[in-house]
Amino acid sequence: MQIAVPKETDPVETRVAMTPDVATKLVKAGLELRCESGLGAAIGFPDEAYVEAGAEIIDDRDELLGNADLVLRVRAPEPDAIGPIKEGALHVSYLDVFNRRDVVEAMAAAKLTCGSMEMIPRSTRAQKMDALSSQHSLAGYYMVLLAAERLGKALPMMMTPAGTIQPARVFVIGAGVAGLQAIATAKRLGARVEAFDTRPDTAEQVRSLGAKFVEVDLGETGQTDQGYAKELTDEQKAKQREGMAAACAIADIVITTAQLFGRPAPVVVHQEMLAAMKPGSVVIDYAVESGGNVAGSKPGEEVTIDGVRVIGLRNYPGQVAKDAARMYAANLGNFVLEFWDAEAKELKLSEGDEIVDGLIITRAGEIVHPTVRKHYELPELPQHGGES
Repeated sequence: MQIAVPKETDPVETRVAMTPDVATKLVKAGLELRCESGLGAAIGFPDEAYVEAGAEIIDDRDELLGNADLVLRVRAPEPDAIGPIKEGALHVSYLDVFNRRDVVEAMAAAKLTCGSMEMIPRSTRAQKMDALSSQHSLAGYYMVLLAAERLGKALPMMMTPAGTIQPARVFVIGAGVAGLQAIATAKRLGARVEAFDTRPDTAEQVRSLGAKFVEVDLGETGQTDQGYAKELTDEQKAKQREGMAAACAIADIVITTAQLFGRPAPVVVHQEMLAAMKPGSVVIDYAVESGGNVAGSKPGEEVTIDGVRVIGLRNYPGQVAKDAARMYAANLGNFVLEFWDAEAKELKLSEGDEIVDGLIITRAGEIVHPTVRKHYELPELPQHGGES
């Protein structure tokens, strides 16, 4: 079975889908691995390292894709770039299925089996393939470093002959993987940290990291099977806004990580909240690519609103690209090795397997994922068994 790993084409994407250490494992397992020339050069993985791992380096991108049984990427290709991939091949990457219907339908039209890494279930068995968690964790770490650099003041308390510097205040909105890592990083740097999440069961996790949990009585809330917070009612949103406004007003840094599965991110920091913040404060919007948590934030830009610096980078994990690539490649490698049948020399992706059913979006010209079909308002397909 031949695996192809092309370079990323989105200029904002610095990560890669394969690293030499994961390449070594795949080749030892009996898989044929081919990488596009220059794949990891920009982040310290030269072609020679892939060759030493047993991979073949290919200069011709169309030839690389045209012969592959499995294509691994970070981001989804644009629809007009799918053509070189042969019919029946498996393509695995982030696909952003709820916002990129054009890509999904192009994959189906090309009769590709495509898998979306963000759709892998968050189960014990799938943890080693959970790319969302691995990338969120790095993003949470980096966002604190970015905010600290932009803030222009020290984060920890410092006792000096000239006087005492009080610790900076950090307020983290959303206590998922990214939020918890942000809390932990800010605490390690000596900041005074508060956090809020609509899911009450996250309070214990926040406190275990040494942060204060901001209590707001929202009534009945909850989370989806994927671990995302459920959307709030208008009344709950009003209560949430009131509760968070006070925390934002005294914060030096606000980091927002609130996202909804399959829906645009909610605005949680509104214009009036920014206006009430201290001049020179910094707000980091992690959800900027999915709609944004902060009023006025712009993808890929830093803007100043009422004296507050609002940062909306498009690719936070990509700011620590070498480690992000290592983790993402490991997630992909674990997926391949989990389903690789060395004797049959093929991936056994059986319907009915929780990971396969979560990952696979299209098969044989059809969009087969039930949640995606429902989102696109397509009729359900008849149930049947089989492998790809």
